[in-house]
Amino acid sequence: MFGDLFEEEYSTVSNNQYGKGKKLKTKALEPPAPREFTNLSGIRNQGGTCYLNSLLQTLHFTPEFREALFSLGPEELGLFEDKDKPDAKVRIIPLQLQRLFAQLLLLDQEAASTADLTDSFGWTSNEEMRQHDVQELNRILFSALETSLVGTSGHDLIYRLYHGTIVNQIVCKECKNVSERQEDFLDLTVAVKNVSGLEDALWNMYVEEEVFDCDNLYHCGTCDRLVKAAKSAKLRKLPPFLTVSLLRFNFDFVKCERYKETSCYTFPLRINLKPFCEQSELDDLEYIYDLFSVIIHKGGCYGGHYHVYIKDVDHLGNWQFQEEKSKPDVNLKDLQSEEEIDHPLMILKAILLEEENNLIPVDQLGQKLLKKIGISWNKKYRKQHGPLRKFLQLHSQIFLLSSDESTVRLLKNSSLQAESDFQRNDQQIFKMLPPESPARANPRYGVPCHLLNEMDAANIELQTKRAECDSANNTFELHLHLGPQYHFFNGALHPVVSQTESVWDLTFDKRKTLGDLRQSIFQLLEFWEGDMVLSVAKLVPAGLHIYQSLGGDELTLCETEIADGEDIFVWNGVEVGGVHIQTGIDCEPLLLNVLHLDTSSDGEKCCQVIESPHVFPANAEVGTVLTALAIPAGVIFINSAGCPGGEGWTAIPKEDMRKTFREQGLRNGSSILIQDSHDDNSLLTKEEKWVTSMNEIDWLHVKNLCQLESEEKQVKISATVNTMVFDIRIKAIKELKLMKELADNSCLRPIDRNGKLLCPVPDSYTLKEAELKMGSSLGLCLGKAPSSSQLFLFFAMGSDVQPGTEMEIVVEETISVRDCLKLMLKKSGLQGDAWHLRKMDWCYEAGEPLCEEDATLKELLICSGDTLLLIEGQLPPLGFLKVPIWWYQLQGPSGHWESHQDQTNCTSSWGRVWRATSSQGASGNEPAQVSLLYLGDIEISEDATLAELKSQAMTLPPFLEFGVPSPAHLRAWTVERKRPGRLLRTDRQPLREYKLGRRIEICLEPLQKGENLGNHQVHIDPMMALKCQQEAHPQLLSVCSDSLPSNGFIIAPVALPPYSTFFILVSPDISVLTDLFVSICLPLLEYKYLVYSLLYP
Repeated sequence: MFGDLFEEEYSTVSNNQYGKGKKLKTKALEPPAPREFTNLSGIRNQGGTCYLNSLLQTLHFTPEFREALFSLGPEELGLFEDKDKPDAKVRIIPLQLQRLFAQLLLLDQEAASTADLTDSFGWTSNEEMRQHDVQELNRILFSALETSLVGTSGHDLIYRLYHGTIVNQIVCKECKNVSERQEDFLDLTVAVKNVSGLEDALWNMYVEEEVFDCDNLYHCGTCDRLVKAAKSAKLRKLPPFLTVSLLRFNFDFVKCERYKETSCYTFPLRINLKPFCEQSELDDLEYIYDLFSVIIHKGGCYGGHYHVYIKDVDHLGNWQFQEEKSKPDVNLKDLQSEEEIDHPLMILKAILLEEENNLIPVDQLGQKLLKKIGISWNKKYRKQHGPLRKFLQLHSQIFLLSSDESTVRLLKNSSLQAESDFQRNDQQIFKMLPPESPARANPRYGVPCHLLNEMDAANIELQTKRAECDSANNTFELHLHLGPQYHFFNGALHPVVSQTESVWDLTFDKRKTLGDLRQSIFQLLEFWEGDMVLSVAKLVPAGLHIYQSLGGDELTLCETEIADGEDIFVWNGVEVGGVHIQTGIDCEPLLLNVLHLDTSSDGEKCCQVIESPHVFPANAEVGTVLTALAIPAGVIFINSAGCPGGEGWTAIPKEDMRKTFREQGLRNGSSILIQDSHDDNSLLTKEEKWVTSMNEIDWLHVKNLCQLESEEKQVKISATVNTMVFDIRIKAIKELKLMKELADNSCLRPIDRNGKLLCPVPDSYTLKEAELKMGSSLGLCLGKAPSSSQLFLFFAMGSDVQPGTEMEIVVEETISVRDCLKLMLKKSGLQGDAWHLRKMDWCYEAGEPLCEEDATLKELLICSGDTLLLIEGQLPPLGFLKVPIWWYQLQGPSGHWESHQDQTNCTSSWGRVWRATSSQGASGNEPAQVSLLYLGDIEISEDATLAELKSQAMTLPPFLEFGVPSPAHLRAWTVERKRPGRLLRTDRQPLREYKLGRRIEICLEPLQKGENLGNHQVHIDPMMALKCQQEAHPQLLSVCSDSLPSNGFIIAPVALPPYSTFFILVSPDISVLTDLFVSICLPLLEYKYLVYSLLYP
């Protein structure tokens, strides 16, 4: 599986030293996070290296392996600095493994990287993203280490720790001769299928004997004949660390696919291997192993995730299970009184403590939870903690699920073993009982000095970088605007001298309090006297404006939601330069462009519009503009387009003059035009022409369609593009003098130019969002507008629909096509199941049917305003087509059918047609007519061939009159615009490959001889070509017909797509015509041209 993944690559080794390379950092700007309370470091996954990480962590926590690796110094392994020297022997893999173990022990980071180690393996990025089997990785990694350590004191490292032997013996029942064969192993592979646990598997392998008898005799070398014998295996030599691999992955030879055995598999925390060993005279302690590591694979045979449980024999980490701090014996009443019922772990433990033997079915556990707290698990806990069974599995140190997960038991003593995970283990490692290790709680034990110095230096640099990053992430810039250096002018605050001298930049820690900030500013401003108020300000086009004052000196700057780069105004909170200052967003100053007619020196108005900026508070009334310009009375126009002189000016009614600028939707930069009400002149448009009245497009016409009597049938409502539809509707109800109750049960619907009511407009839309133009008409109708999750649809029966005759319905967008069809049938009073829905296209024709009846309207992209058609007839099942069949046969000029004996697929047919149409005294350019005769419908599978379609069409009753001998005597065309369209070739080709669509219609043309056109054959229909060319080139056709010599040639245009046209000489002699076509047209076909038509008289 791995190939040469562990070839030492000297050229790919990284030169990273901590504090220098990019691999130290998890992010470009931030150092890696420090270790958590466990004081242990993880290994970062490179994409698919979880199997490698699990194995490396096991080796790292094996003291004998780790310390033996550390005992190899630079004099044996070499140095990274010498890797490029030609005579130096640098053993890259053990060096990188030493560095990784040193990082895991000493480097203060949350996770270490294996990038340098995998680089030393020679892995590519593809290998880092591919998951492999951990058992095979274990064997190949050990082999690579043994190869790399040849010639060093650690050459037998793997052999000393993991090597064992098995002896296989066959004993002859006759002469008692023993034949044996010894095998070495680094791990034991045991069966999982049909075995309940590890001890059963070992018993079957090393205790049970296999007997050779009857038809399965053994040939004894001593007896020199077939005899009865017994075969057995025993463990001859046990390693200090016994690795057991489980055969969970198998191959099913019936299904020809891999599969994983997921049955329950038990194993003890301590095992005695004495019954399985060849020699049993040693002390029992020599055979006892403790469970040390369990590598677990979760997933299937084609993917999943590896993780590992390891016993920390050296106590390098801190074990803390925070949820165990809760009281061991609690009842439900205590939980409710202490308001701890929101903790699912506590409430489940309390319920289980009330049960006999602390055992209960999982289904009853959910019911008791509902009964006790009044709410189910799914409603209260599922969103945060997942399903109940998953929660019990994740807390397997407290809850023990049965093998079929039907019952759960409360464990009295929580331990490291997670039962549900261990039942899916992939590999276990047992070790002999160890003596007390000097490395206990000492991660620096045995680490070489050069690695200790490297890790110490890296930790110092990490601390420095974290401090710098912490400072950078927790400080921000504040811009202090000093009140004494500002004055209030033209509606806003402005600096007295200059902006640079009035603003101080201050860098401050956002974790400090507002009181600390105030104290710091006091120290900076030694001249300050009196109270100091800090307020958030903002630069607006009119100047500086104060929004809110900061209060609560005990709050941190983060809690006050001060942003980086915030403007802070420092003042006394009341006035600036003797002027009382209004604060807040309501009185934000707006800089508006005011246009009005200029006044001459003698006080008369002239025909020139001047523009001047003015500042007004946002909460001031619009009428204050007239006061500011000293105009006693006038008309105010606002420009919804936002540009002076542009279109879209709207007059403000007198009753709206008391509204504020913000209520009128004015913003900074908005334009206002002022016209004196006593002035007969008008306002200037962009064409520099005067208009004498307000434009009619500033109004909407609302008609009363509520079928309620009213004095007014129609009213005009003034509006802007930003006016809400709700405001227009309420105002129309008032002006139409209708009942106030209509406010809750009415809607506005646009009326198109044909008088048709369109889809209702939601009240929450503005006119711009609703795409309503000024001057359009709306209808005030009964009924609410559909909500955002509903669709307003039109529907009608049949395909011939006249605009305005459709019915209406409101449905949920999540409704299925089947349910929508039922509602429409019920509303239209139709019965039966033989109906289906089609969507009307843009040209008022029936489109593709809605075949997926279980799909929702939203999934099929049905929108409000669409029209659906109720079409009679059931849709064919999925994968089938309902195809109308037509009969296609040429008619002569008299309108009579030509005999099908005259319709052939060879050149003789052309001659007969030519003679038939020219012998009747009709015009020589009059072609035979094309007519189609409907025969009926057939239902056929999309996988059927064209020949099968012809055969099924021949079963239609009208077909019997034509006497067609076989399907090969029929030519199939698609029907387009009531005439033959595309020719369908290759009788054995499935219909699906033609891409016919759901609305396909087929016409069949009779032939005198059988035909099966291939994809590379050309069919020319001279009569059809003549019909087309008569419509396109009547003058050319006339010339050709009138000037035809008896034995001469004529000119015939041949069109080749996309743009080219050439002319050929065509003889009335059909043989000459054939020769010309072969010599001129067919060579062009080699360039993949297609001859569309050929004209001849």
